[in-house]
Amino acid sequence: MWSRRVVGGLFLAVLLAFVAGCADFPDDGQRTWQDQVENSGELGGPPSVQQPPPPGGPGGGQSPPPQSGAPQQPAGCVDADPQVVATCLAPVSAIAVLPDATSALVAERDTGRVLRVQRGTAPQLIATVPVDAAAGGLSGLVLSPSYAEDELVYALASTGSDQRVVRIVAGEGPKPVLTGIPRGPGGALGVDPTSGYLLVATGGANSDPASLAGKVLRVDTLGRPAPGNPGGSPVYASGLTDPQGMCAGPDGTTWVTDRAAGRDVLHRVAPGALPAPAWTWPDRPGVAGCSVNAGVLVVALTGGKSLFALRPGENGTFTGDPQTLLVDTYGRLSAAAPGPDGLLWLGTTNKDGGAGATPKAADDRVIRIQPPTGGGASRA
Repeated sequence: MWSRRVVGGLFLAVLLAFVAGCADFPDDGQRTWQDQVENSGELGGPPSVQQPPPPGGPGGGQSPPPQSGAPQQPAGCVDADPQVVATCLAPVSAIAVLPDATSALVAERDTGRVLRVQRGTAPQLIATVPVDAAAGGLSGLVLSPSYAEDELVYALASTGSDQRVVRIVAGEGPKPVLTGIPRGPGGALGVDPTSGYLLVATGGANSDPASLAGKVLRVDTLGRPAPGNPGGSPVYASGLTDPQGMCAGPDGTTWVTDRAAGRDVLHRVAPGALPAPAWTWPDRPGVAGCSVNAGVLVVALTGGKSLFALRPGENGTFTGDPQTLLVDTYGRLSAAAPGPDGLLWLGTTNKDGGAGATPKAADDRVIRIQPPTGGGASRA
């Protein structure tokens, strides 16, 4: 007769073998993705993370607890949402997070103002860039690749005669760096993560290789063509129509969002003609700024009034299922930028009169939140 000790030992051995056999979940190949809408939890309405995450990566390996109940509505320029950093701004077109991770520089598209914002502090005017708001206004903003030493900022602006890159020093007027770009729809500014050169996305869908319209330009901080550009000109890549955002991942890949003819797209930037879009939105939700945080590429959707999350894989592919987050939590999202602490900064453009715009009392706003985290094993 079996003893209880023997029977218990056999049961434990069988249980451990079963668990070991189930611990591995191999990828069974491609599958059709389904858009997952998140309205609670890690990025639900509204998100619940205000302070920087603990050591060990964004969130410290734990998701913040969801908040219950509807968010308190702002009154005047006061917003009780702990994720809101700044209120009562003009429509926000770009954000550049400062090294302290608690403050950022913000571009207002129509006014041309560059403001320093920080929660609990009134916005501070850094500079005003002359712009033609009807032609696109102030559309891009990045810190100098050597900001820690020179504290320079670069902006992309549409004027009455052209689109241009300007250099900004606090307390001084903007200085031209690259001028004569044809005015066209859209525009975005970035920094090549591998070389530190400035990247300028211009609109216009111009196939003329000599034209600076509809291109990704790659220049140094004095506006000169970067070494290695095809043909030795400022043009690095071509094939854009109405670019809205640029972002780079830790692997050195640069992405650009574009409102192309008949669809919105996401391109992986490569020299020469841009490759086929890495992602498309046939319903045209209004792609805007983008950011790569913690292995996740997020795209702000202006018309969709939400945040779209993809997980980059190898060679321009994506893994797992995409997610739609922050659905109508803050309205029309425009700018997106990563902070050095791993948090994600977003801007809104609810006062621009666009489709579906329903401004709140405190609009337009800048928000700082915990980004979605990487994961997922299936190939899209």
